[in-house]
Amino acid sequence: MSANERVLALVSSVWRCDDGPVPACVPWPEALRTFCAIGIQSFGGPAGQIAVMHRVLVEEKKWISEARFLHALNYCTLLPGPEAMQLVTYVGWLAHRTLGGVVAGALFVLPGFLSILVLSILYARFRELSAVAGLFFGIKAAVLAIVVEAVLRIGKRALKNGAMVAIAVLAFVAIFFFQVPFPLIVLAAGLVGFAGGRFYPSRFLVVKGKTAEEDPQDEARIDAAWRRGELEHTRPSTGRTLRTLALWLALWLGPIALLGRFFGSDHVFTREAVFFSKAAVVTFGGAYSVLAYIAQQAVEVYGWLRPGEMLDGLGMAETTPGPLIQVVQFVGFLGASRSPGTLDPMVAGFWASVIVTWVTYVPCFLWIFGGAPYVEALRGQKLLTSALSAITAAVVGVVLNLGVWFALRTFFGTVGEARVLGMRLQVPDVATTDWTAIVLALAAGVALFRFRWGMIRTLAASAALGMLARAGLGL
Repeated sequence: MSANERVLALVSSVWRCDDGPVPACVPWPEALRTFCAIGIQSFGGPAGQIAVMHRVLVEEKKWISEARFLHALNYCTLLPGPEAMQLVTYVGWLAHRTLGGVVAGALFVLPGFLSILVLSILYARFRELSAVAGLFFGIKAAVLAIVVEAVLRIGKRALKNGAMVAIAVLAFVAIFFFQVPFPLIVLAAGLVGFAGGRFYPSRFLVVKGKTAEEDPQDEARIDAAWRRGELEHTRPSTGRTLRTLALWLALWLGPIALLGRFFGSDHVFTREAVFFSKAAVVTFGGAYSVLAYIAQQAVEVYGWLRPGEMLDGLGMAETTPGPLIQVVQFVGFLGASRSPGTLDPMVAGFWASVIVTWVTYVPCFLWIFGGAPYVEALRGQKLLTSALSAITAAVVGVVLNLGVWFALRTFFGTVGEARVLGMRLQVPDVATTDWTAIVLALAAGVALFRFRWGMIRTLAASAALGMLARAGLGL
């Protein structure tokens, strides 16, 4: 058997097409191109990333139905870790089993990893230069417009009626004014959705603007293209689940044990691996839900960051492809570069980036490959669907809260807190208003909404203006 024949046999063993034309029998080259394109376009946080996936996978290529996409999204929303990365991994697993999921997830993370690695090196070595400071300043100002645009996109898809809008509003009020923990918001929304699906199915069983019961032909038509997705690898199996757990737990925890063995428990590599493994388990609701914890520990306990640097890292994560939780790479890079031991600071920062990224995303593969078959088995449960739809609506309110949080810290140098009738109010110091940041954010909004510029073009223009502003050229 020739080398080419062996490659074809390997591909066929992973994805065996039915006899006759099957629209969803996606060849590997096309799958790779598609997942690469999604990874490169994955700007704007989870809302924007999910919108990109929805447009490509549901609307353009029709690889997956609206109902199945939302079902997978709702499951990923419940998991710790970046839901967008887990969603694309889920779709890759549907198409090409475990290998497809690994490839899809890795291609989604890789552009952001490379981007933040370069930006971290620039930040560590050259951030005192006015041009570099202006670059980050301009990027941060444009992020707000990008987040607003992303929230509108996901809101348009998820908030199909008054009930869903009300859930999103209540979620925003709960987390912004009362600091209700995200898991409690998820639980409450799920209970409301479950009850709503029982008593008001027309409001809670929403699929593409219709109820699930009103859209059976569309579901059957598109899911027929996924006949391979109904085969053995999507069915629950206790034996396969145990093997999956054993493999991915070893890949996750094994390197941490090796780091402790060779470097010691007090080395920066080991401490970062352990700390960010813990963070990966509690990152419900996206990166912002755990940012305060990471920032406090990184600054006050470990000394990896200086006060205020987390916002710079967040600006990097907001303006590069990939999940927002990739900000942990920036934290790990700076921490190791400042305590490199016998290594060159940049070399230590590079290996810390690899370690932190590994322990952040390997658990995501564990959640998907271990749980996805059971989630697929529950697709026909309408009350579960209604509960998860309500959770998705609540996430819109949570994301809006994050946008407001980011806007306050972009437009004002100081943001205080006040307590009124049990509510937490974030009070910006008007004297610290950054009018240049406001102008840049408004300009970015005009570019995105009025002139339909893409994200990359908008970010590039804003970064250039930020550099001019910091150089003192009249902006």
